[in-house]
Amino acid sequence: MSKIAGAFICLLIVAMDVMAGILGIEAEVEQNKVKHLRLWIFECRDPSNQAFKLGLAAAALLGLAHVIVNLLGGCNCICSQEELEKASPSRQLSVACLIFTWIIFVVGLSTLVIGTLSNHKSRASCGFSHHHFLSIGGILCFVHGLFSVAYYVSTTAIVSE
Repeated sequence: MSKIAGAFICLLIVAMDVMAGILGIEAEVEQNKVKHLRLWIFECRDPSNQAFKLGLAAAALLGLAHVIVNLLGGCNCICSQEELEKASPSRQLSVACLIFTWIIFVVGLSTLVIGTLSNHKSRASCGFSHHHFLSIGGILCFVHGLFSVAYYVSTTAIVSE
């Protein structure tokens, strides 16, 4: 029964991250449909309400997937270099995946939020270009899914040791 639950959790995590990635890329497509004038790194354009909604949904799904992975993966603390060297390969892989998951989450969520906020209704002015932030955030959602599943699988392997 636990293998079925583990497979379901992995599929859930991947599905949430894939949906977040697709929504982020779709938000970029919607953002590019609005009228804009671009001059080097400066850009004047109208905000896209649809891109704002899609970017917000992508950020929410990425955040929810990250919370689920960290809650179900448990705490996997290694406090010193000696503990890391003495740890089993499964535990070392788990810690590495946890660190990469957090880094990808922070960068991905940041890019999604920057791209989403640039499409807020009150942002109809000229300024620095926020070009491709939504699609970069969407692609990082896919990468987050890979490392999240690797983290969850390696953490459950540690429990079975």
